[in-house]
Amino acid sequence: MKALLAITAALEAATGALLLLSPPLMVSILLGAALDAPAAHVAARIGGAALLSLGVACWLLARDDVASRAARGVVTAMLVYNIAAVAVLAYAGAVLGFANFILWSAVVVHAALAVWCGACLRSGPANAGE
Repeated sequence: MKALLAITAALEAATGALLLLSPPLMVSILLGAALDAPAAHVAARIGGAALLSLGVACWLLARDDVASRAARGVVTAMLVYNIAAVAVLAYAGAVLGFANFILWSAVVVHAALAVWCGACLRSGPANAGE
C-alpha cells in the first residue's frame, strides 16, 4: 500500500498543481480542446485543488501511517476516484470525440491504479504496509 500511496501522491499532486496554475494547458494536453468559458477555468482550478489535496493526503499516509484505518479510507476514496476518472475520460474519448494518445493513456493509468487500489484493499490490514 505504501508504494500505491506514494505513486498516487506524486501523480495527483502534480496534476492538481498544474491544473491550479494553468487549466488551459492541462485541458489542451488531455483533451486537445480549449477552455472557452471563465466558469470552466474556475471549475478546473477547483478540480486541481481537490487533486492536490488527495495527493497530499496520500503522501502523508505513505510516509507515516500505511497500516491505519485512515490509509484504507484514503485508498478506498482513491478507488472511487480512479473508477470515476476512467468512466469520465473514456466517455470523453469514445462519445465526445476528445480522443488522443494522452487521454487514452490517462484512462489506462487510472484503470491500473483502480485495480491496484482494489488489490490493496482486498489484501487486508495484515498486508497494509506492503
